[in-house]
Formats: sequence, structure tokens, C-alpha cells
Amino acid sequence: MISEAQFQNELQLIIQNAIREDVGDGDHSSLACIPLTAQGKAKLLVKDNGIIAGVAFAKMIFQYVDADLKMETFMEDGSVVKHGDVVFHVSGSSQSILRAERLVLNSLQRMSAIATKTKQYVDLLEGTETKVLDTRKTTPGFRACEKWAVKIGCGENHRFALYDMIMLKDNHIDFAGGITKAITKTKEYLKANNKELKIIVEARNLDEIKEIIQSDGIYRILIDNFNFDDTKTAVALIGDKCLTESSGNINENTIRQYAECGVNYISSGALTHSVYNMDLSLKAL
Repeated sequence: MISEAQFQNELQLIIQNAIREDVGDGDHSSLACIPLTAQGKAKLLVKDNGIIAGVAFAKMIFQYVDADLKMETFMEDGSVVKHGDVVFHVSGSSQSILRAERLVLNSLQRMSAIATKTKQYVDLLEGTETKVLDTRKTTPGFRACEKWAVKIGCGENHRFALYDMIMLKDNHIDFAGGITKAITKTKEYLKANNKELKIIVEARNLDEIKEIIQSDGIYRILIDNFNFDDTKTAVALIGDKCLTESSGNINENTIRQYAECGVNYISSGALTHSVYNMDLSLKAL
């Protein structure tokens, strides 16, 4: 996984690029009608129910836009919120608040939706030992925030990107000439380049499970698009040789049954690619 320093750098890049995109050479709406010296205060108002996420990120945005902006926080990331709750107040330059407003709202709305859906999945697995993972199916340019939101929702992060873990999927295997060849070449590559990366291998059927477990050094096997019975068989075949992960069209109606098959992890792209933003507003006080 990436380091904390790398992660913080990703967050700063998101803020820098988003402000560049949104503000350009100036917020001319505010510049036109609000005095430079005007001071104001606004509240983040919740108009929905769920898990709030992005409060700490909002503080980073406000600080980037104007270091003199002050946030008074009433609810922290991970808190259960309902319609009518006020999460924080922000005060300072009125122009600065307005420059930051859209990025703050866009970020909190999406992060809160992801955290809410993740917590729903995690709660459905209560009593099992299976953990919920995200994927790389994220919004381009906003991945760090979306993966942060998954953690706020009590899920766990899969690899961050292509560079921090090896994942041999169907196309890698087919292009390499088969599972064993792909694994062998991968180990040779890691040794030649002095890299220590965990290896995950995707299996499309039970025969591929049997082939994968013939190789040592596999961190996790991705049991992809298996039905419940075959998943149970796969888990039994793998035993304690490595960790197991189920994925493939798993939703709130089936996630518990897959967990009860005994897998260590369930990964779901839906956590980040199929959510509806939480309804939030930043209102002047």
C-alpha cells in the first residue's frame, strides 16, 4: 500500500487541480458583488441520512484556499447524520468561503455517499470474519478521497493503484500464456527489479484455483464471479495456503451469503462507482 506521505500528497494534488479547474483566474461572481474585506459565516447543513465523510478534507480545502478561514466542527468523519444536522461552521473572508464552497460540497457529498454504502455492506457482514474491500473503479482524479471514504465507512482499501500491488487478472494471464507462466514471470520480474509487492491472482473457475495453489508466494486468490457452491469448494481447496477474495456482481442481497462461504475478503466496485451523492448544503449564517 502507499505510504501516508504519498496519500497526503495525492490529497493536495486533488485540491490544487480542483481549485484550478473551478476558480481559474478568479471567482468573478463574488469579486463583482462582495467587498474584499467582507467577513462571513456559513454552516454545512445535512439534508439526508447516512454517514458523514470528508470533514477533515473540507478543512484541508478551506486552509488551501485561505489559511485564515476557521472551522468549528460539531460532527466528525464517520458520524451518523440525519436531515437537519449541522456538521460544521466556517468563518472568515466571504469571498474565500465562496471559492471553496463547490469543492467542499462536491467532495463531502460523494465521500459521504461512499462511506454510507460501505457501512451498509460492513453491517451486513456483522458476525462473520469477512472484510469489505474497495477496488480501482474510482472517479479519475478523485481516488484518494474515495478510498478514504471507504475507510471512514469501516471498509478496507484494496491496492491504491497499479504500482503498489501485483494483481494478475484474466487478461494478464491470457497475454502471458497461462496462470503458471504469469506467476513465474512475475516472480522473476520482482526479483530482477528488487521489488517486494504482494501477488494476487484471479481465478475464473475451479481448475484455475487448483493451478494457482501449486505456486508458492501467492498473497491472495481472487475468486471471481463464482456461485455460492463453487466459492465454498474454492475456499476448501485453498485452505490456509493464502487469503481469499470474492468479487463479481456482489450486492447487498448476496454479500452475506458469499461471506458465509468462508472468504476473507469481498471486494465491490459498487462502493465507489454506483452511489448517489448525499444531499448537503453550505448555507450562509
